Amino acid sequence: MTTEGENTTTPAAPAEHAPRAAKRAMFGRLSWGLADQAASSISNFAVGIYVARSLGLAAFGVFTLAWVTYGVVLSVSRGLAADPLVVRFSGVSDASWRGAVARSSGTVLGVGVAIGAACALVGLAVGGRVGSAFAALGVVLPGLLLQDAWRYAFFAAGTGRKAFINDVVWGVALVPAMVVAARVGSVAAFVLAWGASATVAALYGCFQSGIRPHMAGARQWLREHRDLSYRYVVENVSTSGASQLRAYGLGAIVGISAVGVIRGAELLLGPFMAVLMGLSLVTVAEAARVVRQAPHQLGRFCLLLGGAQAVAALLWGAALLLVPDRLGELVLGDVWGSASELIVPATLGVAGAGLGTGAAAGLRALGAARRSLRSQLFASTCYVGGGLGGAALAGTVGSAWGVAAATVCGSAVWWVQLRSALREHHHYPLREVRTP
Repeated sequence: MTTEGENTTTPAAPAEHAPRAAKRAMFGRLSWGLADQAASSISNFAVGIYVARSLGLAAFGVFTLAWVTYGVVLSVSRGLAADPLVVRFSGVSDASWRGAVARSSGTVLGVGVAIGAACALVGLAVGGRVGSAFAALGVVLPGLLLQDAWRYAFFAAGTGRKAFINDVVWGVALVPAMVVAARVGSVAAFVLAWGASATVAALYGCFQSGIRPHMAGARQWLREHRDLSYRYVVENVSTSGASQLRAYGLGAIVGISAVGVIRGAELLLGPFMAVLMGLSLVTVAEAARVVRQAPHQLGRFCLLLGGAQAVAALLWGAALLLVPDRLGELVLGDVWGSASELIVPATLGVAGAGLGTGAAAGLRALGAARRSLRSQLFASTCYVGGGLGGAALAGTVGSAWGVAAATVCGSAVWWVQLRSALREHHHYPLREVRTP
């Protein structure tokens, strides 16, 4: 009887422990994702603060224009290469992952070289402080984009520790680069320092992965994943492009200093802005695993993800309201006085965006590119309209409140689209998702 009891219970033990092990593995990957985002956030925050204090409000506005332009190019790179990699090569065999990473990183490097050359030529033609900043951006674009591509690749493989280490390498390389840039004292010097340190991390990523970017494989990569990549490019560019249009429009309506004020407010919410910008590094890969292993849990996963980010952003914003002016001026210098007036609307905007990114991760994981594109175009239109309309009505503060209202509306649309996509997936599983 004892033997029969043992034979009966032994097979059940692995089944009972399997869900727990899967959850522990997921939380481990998410923990490395949070650690990586913390490293990225600290680096971005430090760069922004250092530049703001070193150059002053107007020059900081010029640096911000180069920063948001990089964001647009990064969106193209991610849409063509990194996003399809995460959706279709998360949790696959090592051989499949390595081949895909070689082609996708080669695509990223090709994008960086081509657009970087164009950016440098435009900067030289424009001239002045703005032109030199854009010329410098063109020089360092390949390294910036490749460093970001390695992070996506590592999270697709479930090795977020390597992405974290890579960001730490970038942060360490930033320190001497920023010191040298401060001695030069120009916007272009800071752009070069920022990009050169990223290039150091990008080269280290080649050593970490043991993979060399295969630029000749870019054409094959684009051909195989064009059903996702081109929609993702439009979607991503509409996001970063909306931010750039708002920055340019705000500079034209209110003045270039207003761009620096908005960027200063974003720096105060830097940890959450960085998480939102790099959300797909972790959450899309995890959501893709949920789709393959337990698709009925995807809605709950996305709700917990979005809700946690929204609550965290609200708590951070509430803490910022308690910061004394003396401490704020120590951090942001002259930018603090104007940026502190935007804490409430900026916090609401980030909270609304955080809630929406939970649904966005679900749509990406389902491969529902049409629905995610539709949602992002609506959200981006609202963002530009709210930001510039508010600026025309009430200046910089009005722009911040307009963006806050726009992100809440956009978040609602994301969740409506995810709900429809989940219903479709329930009736037609694997209709849109294609695994390698």
